[in-house]
Amino acid sequence: MLQLFNTLHRKKEPFQPLIAGKVGLYVCGITVYDHCHVGHARVMVVYDVLYRHLLASGLDVKYVRNITDVDDKIINRAAENGVTPDEISARFILAMEEDEASLGVLRPTHEPRATQAVDSMLALIQRLIDSGYAYAAENGDVFYAVRKFADYGKLSGRRLDELEAGTRVAIDEFKRDPLDFVLWKSAKPGEPSWPSPWGDGRPGWHIECSAMAGDLLGDEFDIHGGGMDLEFPHHENEIAQSEAATGKSFAQYWMHNGLVRIDDEKMSKSLNNFFTIRDVLKSYSGEEIRYFIMASHYRSPLNYATGQLDAARSALRRFYTALRGQDVVADAPIDEPYLQRFEAAMDDDLNTPEAIAILHELAGELNRLTKNGKKVTDSGERSAQLAHTLRALGGRLGLLQAEPEAVLQAGHNDALDSAAIEVLISERVAARADKDWARSDEIRDQLVEAGVVLEDAGGVTTWRRA
Repeated sequence: MLQLFNTLHRKKEPFQPLIAGKVGLYVCGITVYDHCHVGHARVMVVYDVLYRHLLASGLDVKYVRNITDVDDKIINRAAENGVTPDEISARFILAMEEDEASLGVLRPTHEPRATQAVDSMLALIQRLIDSGYAYAAENGDVFYAVRKFADYGKLSGRRLDELEAGTRVAIDEFKRDPLDFVLWKSAKPGEPSWPSPWGDGRPGWHIECSAMAGDLLGDEFDIHGGGMDLEFPHHENEIAQSEAATGKSFAQYWMHNGLVRIDDEKMSKSLNNFFTIRDVLKSYSGEEIRYFIMASHYRSPLNYATGQLDAARSALRRFYTALRGQDVVADAPIDEPYLQRFEAAMDDDLNTPEAIAILHELAGELNRLTKNGKKVTDSGERSAQLAHTLRALGGRLGLLQAEPEAVLQAGHNDALDSAAIEVLISERVAARADKDWARSDEIRDQLVEAGVVLEDAGGVTTWRRA
């Protein structure tokens, strides 16, 4: 049975959906005012792995990941560029989708945008006002009255007296209590706004997710995910809003991935210590970035370092080298012991490092059935089974679906392109046929210097990047 670490209870728990066979999954998405960085990539990949594993387990999954397309950062970036906020959000939504495709991230079932759910937010805010959990201020803002919700702090473990004493809270003369947070912001000149019973304005950040999750998954659903930095106050506030409005338990399981760090600091745009996904893609493939993210458990911190990305590249090349020349038959029987161990690792709170280690064992066995590029006698059926198993289980992680030759012959900033390499190999084959060993060795040395490894087996020469 799948076990997930539930932040709400600070322990791993058996996963039991509210409705047998069906899963409602909500993940906080991106605020689209700039290109996504590697921290965003981790969120994308972690919950894509969860989504894939739930599907592979035979569950019917409704996966919702929102887009915040109205926000102070978007408005400020639009003003800096002399364009509208809609133009900024449209530009970076497209860029985000390109990044996700590069990382092999599946599209969620629904991807609602905040600007498309304003009516639902207004209705939710009105319910909170009517039930005494929110109030409209004189300036047109609407605030949530935190002290009215008895369970405030149950997710993060923070107490109201500690928050009041130790947390910096923005001073606002219109708040009844410094801990109250905004649900609706009154309109400012030149900003996007919508009509409301309290005057023109726009939604606060926290109310967006409560409204969109409620619209698409109902008052109660199974799993809510996001980065660890959202646990407080964003997710805490979502719980307060939703449960005060409905009287029901909002999400049953809360998952939080660890942060990506550089020099022991969180990677973030505010600290200006981030690498965008597209910058990293100039030197590494999307699959290499994906492997790098999954090589650490999703709840642990992830240190960004080129050495770890290089290790991811080497590991993937070992996999593709094992698959090279193998007959991967889609309907071949899968190896049950490997499958069971892989699924056990993934059922243990998505233990991707262990799952990857099992794939390495599988590739090692496949390699032992091949010598000098040829299958060991009578190993054909077993090789086909192992190759199919490796590719199938890799696919559950979003890996190993490319053609081995394409991966092994790909490279960045190569001294020689593929066409030039093929020409030199043809010249070398001709030299060897003429017994011109000096020219043959000269070409091999030239290719080695350019980072190209030749492999001669069975009268055929293949090549790969070093």
